[in-house]
Amino acid sequence: MKEIIIKRVYEAPSETDGYRILVDRLWPRGVSKVKAKLDEWDKELGPSTELRNWFGHKDELFPEFARRYKVELKKQKEDLLRIKTIATKKQVCIVYGAKNEKHNQAVVIKSVLDSMKI
Repeated sequence: MKEIIIKRVYEAPSETDGYRILVDRLWPRGVSKVKAKLDEWDKELGPSTELRNWFGHKDELFPEFARRYKVELKKQKEDLLRIKTIATKKQVCIVYGAKNEKHNQAVVIKSVLDSMKI
């Protein structure tokens, strides 16, 4: 299995990204669908509007955001398993739009996927 990678949607896509999945509920500002070079846009994997608004990308809230978001992701188990299965066959790149590269939903999704057994 290849390691699942994460990348901002504003970074140039590369051949080594493999299968690119955007995990935002809202389309990132200023990015064309062509330039994003996505294989899929999985809106349902993004945090709920309520959770996203509460978090506001404040570093100090990230631990609680991650805890709450993992609870939300339990409802997406089938989708997560599907992505984990793709990762057994090819490189998977989780794409996100947030400015903060350390504290965002893609980091949480990657940690959940890394801990999943298939």
